Amino acid sequence: MRVGDALPPLEIEVTRTLIVAGAIASRDYQDVHHDAELARQKGSPDIFMNILTTNGLVGRYITDHFGPDAVLRKVAIRLGAPNYPGDTMVLTGSVEEVAGATATVRVVGANGIGRHVTGTVTVTLPPGEAS
Repeated sequence: MRVGDALPPLEIEVTRTLIVAGAIASRDYQDVHHDAELARQKGSPDIFMNILTTNGLVGRYITDHFGPDAVLRKVAIRLGAPNYPGDTMVLTGSVEEVAGATATVRVVGANGIGRHVTGTVTVTLPPGEAS
């Protein structure tokens, strides 16, 4: 793990099921995350992913790369372009800082209309896995 190391991209198909299941799992019952007609009445072309689902997918991206024993210390994200059903979000990342077994990774998730998520994740690796 070195500053500048790039993580391989992860493509995530944004399905209606993923959006609704993520909202329900995170107890976010806002209608814009499960009811297309009400979402349209509020000005959105369709339902869209909530921030808690995005946060979970960013965490998954990091632990998929660094392994199941990696510990997420901090996830700081900001949303941009919505994730709508039928699109693909591609997560990319690069190591920005390393201090011993802890790294800060810059993460970007882009879809067909722009950047859905940007942020950083601080992750600590178990002893012996940080080199």
